[in-house]
Amino acid sequence: MLANIAPSTPKVGSFGSTIQKPATFRHELVNFIASELPLWRSRGDRPSVRAETALTAQLCAHLNGRARHSPGWDSLQFRTEVPDEQRSGRSIDLAPSPSGVTIQIEGRIHTEFDMVMPIECKRLPTPAGAKRDEREYVICGHSSVGGIQRFKAGYHGANHQFGAMIGYVQQETAEHWRDRIASWITALAGTEPGWSKGDLLQDYQYDVSRQFAVLASSHTRDSGLSNIELRHLWIEMN
Repeated sequence: MLANIAPSTPKVGSFGSTIQKPATFRHELVNFIASELPLWRSRGDRPSVRAETALTAQLCAHLNGRARHSPGWDSLQFRTEVPDEQRSGRSIDLAPSPSGVTIQIEGRIHTEFDMVMPIECKRLPTPAGAKRDEREYVICGHSSVGGIQRFKAGYHGANHQFGAMIGYVQQETAEHWRDRIASWITALAGTEPGWSKGDLLQDYQYDVSRQFAVLASSHTRDSGLSNIELRHLWIEMN
């Protein structure tokens, strides 16, 4: 009877249940993003934009909608321009985080205020400009805005050992950029401290029908940080 049911008190401000995820969860998350990139690019209702921030904002909106209606991913949200956890003056381009739950991965608890992994986004080629460097996917000779450079220096994701980079290919092909980036890293390996051929991108996979490529890399880092593993997702926009 209702009279025998003990009254309950709502818990204000509490999270939902904790979700345990295996060590492979981040790799599965990258695969989810990879599967959605061609769908996002080809949406007929997507406004045509070229700027990196606008593209990433669009992608973030698409991923939030798809995650919400995808079993297993509805516990995630995607955010843009999130302050780095260790470098408050820097921001992460795209950050997946728990939504309404806590997620535990390899013993580490993530709440809605934490990112599951950092994602850096870059245009290929780098836009022209007086202080721009064509190699900015890898490094910038004028500042520390290079994509891989930020991860190696610990400016992005210092307390993460796995991250991703998204390349918006706006000219040429993914194969062209694979070879171009390889030439830049090979040159750095002979001239720039901390760089070696171990930084080269590996495991090139190209989906012809979807005009999409996936690569992988592993990098040593400064300041005693452990190596970081990166997945590179390149979507041809042209």
